[in-house]
Amino acid sequence: MDYKIYNNTDKKRFEVHSNGFIAFAEYKLAGSIISYTHTEVPKELSGKGIGSFMAKAVLDYALDNHLNVKPYCPFIKAYIDKHPQYQENSIFHNKNLK
Repeated sequence: MDYKIYNNTDKKRFEVHSNGFIAFAEYKLAGSIISYTHTEVPKELSGKGIGSFMAKAVLDYALDNHLNVKPYCPFIKAYIDKHPQYQENSIFHNKNLK
C-alpha cells in the first residue's frame, strides 16, 4: 500500500491518514534543528509498515530542508541506528554536530 505523509504545521507533526486513523510523528523546530519527540501509530494500523514509512519520510524531510535531527523519540532513534545514511545528520549519532 502507498502512503502519503502530510506536514500538519498547526499541530507540529507529520501525519499519515489511513482507514480513518491517523499515525503521527511530532516535532519541534528551532532554527536549523528539528527534534522528533514522539511517534504514534494506532493499534489498528500496526504491522503495516507505517511507522517505518514515517521515520524515513521525516528524516528525508530533514535532509531535504538542511535540518539537523535530534531524535528524542526512541522509534526514530532506533530507525537511525539501523539506517546509517541518516546518522551523519543526527546530533545524537554524529558528535561533530552541535
